[in-house]
Amino acid sequence: MAEVIIVGAGPTGLLLAGDLAESGIEVTVLERRDGKVSNLSRAFGVHARTLEQLDARGLADRLVPMGAALSKVRLFERVEVDLGTLTSRFPFLLITPQYNVEHLLLERALKAGVEIVYDAEVLGLTQDATGVTVTTPAGERRAAYVVGADGYHSAVRQAVGQPFAGKSVLKSIMLADVKVAEQPAEMLTVNGVGDAFAFVAPFGDGYYRVFAWDRRHSVPDDAPLDLDEVREVTRHALGTDFGMHDPRWLSRFHSDERQVPEYRTGRVFLAGDAAHVHSPAGGQGMNTGLQDAANLSWKLAAVLRGAPEALLDTYQAERHPVGRSVLRSSGALIRAAMIESAAGRAIRGFAARQALSIPKIHKKITGQLTGIGYHYPAPEHAHELVGTRAGDLPLAGGDRLYEALRERRFVLVGDADVTGWQDRVRVEPPAEPGGPLVLVRPDGYVGWAGTGTADLHRALTELAGPPVIR
Repeated sequence: MAEVIIVGAGPTGLLLAGDLAESGIEVTVLERRDGKVSNLSRAFGVHARTLEQLDARGLADRLVPMGAALSKVRLFERVEVDLGTLTSRFPFLLITPQYNVEHLLLERALKAGVEIVYDAEVLGLTQDATGVTVTTPAGERRAAYVVGADGYHSAVRQAVGQPFAGKSVLKSIMLADVKVAEQPAEMLTVNGVGDAFAFVAPFGDGYYRVFAWDRRHSVPDDAPLDLDEVREVTRHALGTDFGMHDPRWLSRFHSDERQVPEYRTGRVFLAGDAAHVHSPAGGQGMNTGLQDAANLSWKLAAVLRGAPEALLDTYQAERHPVGRSVLRSSGALIRAAMIESAAGRAIRGFAARQALSIPKIHKKITGQLTGIGYHYPAPEHAHELVGTRAGDLPLAGGDRLYEALRERRFVLVGDADVTGWQDRVRVEPPAEPGGPLVLVRPDGYVGWAGTGTADLHRALTELAGPPVIR
């Protein structure tokens, strides 16, 4: 029997599975699709915080060469966000198709021993005080915990009865994979003109992905689509269609804004698109799901190895507000792009440029867009660092903090006695001595900071479980 069953082998499910398996947890992934990684994914941007999480798993330096780094992102017209100011090893947006991320995460999960079962549709589940039983066409499987990372139409979400409140924001968005006669001048080309917008990004294999939307023509997702319609809307939004030709795929979809009220129902958790979906503006969907997985994985591993069950409640407390914030920020971007009148668009551009010229506002916007700026709630009277993202500190031994995190253990930056927790904590003095002891969680956030060994041991018991005395 697996200790954890994950439903869904997309990026969220695969990162979670790899984390758990590398932590010594027995994991099974159930995937209703066959074993092929689709190239029809909608995500194309990997933000800085996600790259940091991949760095903590030894994958970022393999992914970055597969894409193109953008230090500035244009939102519309002459409004740009400068990512070069980020205090990160990755001060850019990486443009690369989702399937490149999936390939790396799948390879890692399999290497760690994850069992992936394809053509395994979830028909239902039941849970009791000791575990969860999942029903598939091939029979029943049981685990201590189940995570639904099975997307917008999540069978797990439906089985636990979680509502998916929200609404459709854009209907009849056109998608096309095409070749072009004229290569776009920018790696990421996007603009909205009120009644239309278009987005063009490269796959890296000679094809480009086009998203196009026309306010004047809203039809069902299954309505026929031809390349001429995509060309016309793209010309309207961008001034050119780049001579697009030879489509290998054409489709329509609609974009929703939805979020479940509870990410946890007993022993069942929801992550990624099963828990929240956003407008495509800002490219935050896949990134938010990967952050969900990074947050939940170490907590499940800790509880399964003896940490207090209450630790799992912090997944809701920490990630639900982030999902809500992404809904608001991506929604604000898409509504700004949809302003119809020329006067309204002029005011939009002026106001956005003025706001971004103020350093404090620019920092907040880049922090939200890239995930760098999010922090988690801290207990009352906790050190000011608790809940914040840990920067990639240089360590006395020559490693960086995020290299040290690759062992899937806590990293104590400083020098203190962790007898009984050596299997779960790596002690690393900083390259520059001084400051408090800082306990960095496996997801790269500060779990505790202070100076007292007794306080440190209490924090370790709460976050990692009791000491093991041999």
